[in-house]
Amino acid sequence: MAEATYTIRLDSLEVTMGLGIHAHERAAPQRVLISVAMTCAYPAAPHDRIDAVVDYDQVRERIRAIAANGHVMLQEVLCERIAALCLSDRRVVEVTVRSTKPDVYPDAQIGCEIRRSRC
Repeated sequence: MAEATYTIRLDSLEVTMGLGIHAHERAAPQRVLISVAMTCAYPAAPHDRIDAVVDYDQVRERIRAIAANGHVMLQEVLCERIAALCLSDRRVVEVTVRSTKPDVYPDAQIGCEIRRSRC
């Protein structure tokens, strides 16, 4: 049977974490929204069992652990760390990660998005 690909999405996961370079960002944690889209390749259409697919519960918990693991200066670094954790599962062939700080400006959200793939 041919390879089966799926895009697994985790959208707008809200974490509270230290993120940013400015003094007020370093003084207190802030809300950060994280979205992940993982293109997953399986040898065939998966059976109806969690061990047959990428477990998004584990991805969610590992992202929360990154957020809890000390201050990160740049959104780019945060996105790279999340992309690396997603790609650590060999079934993930591409990942898009977006982080957004919704409370920095009164009239806009600020964010970063990266796409990484297995080469």
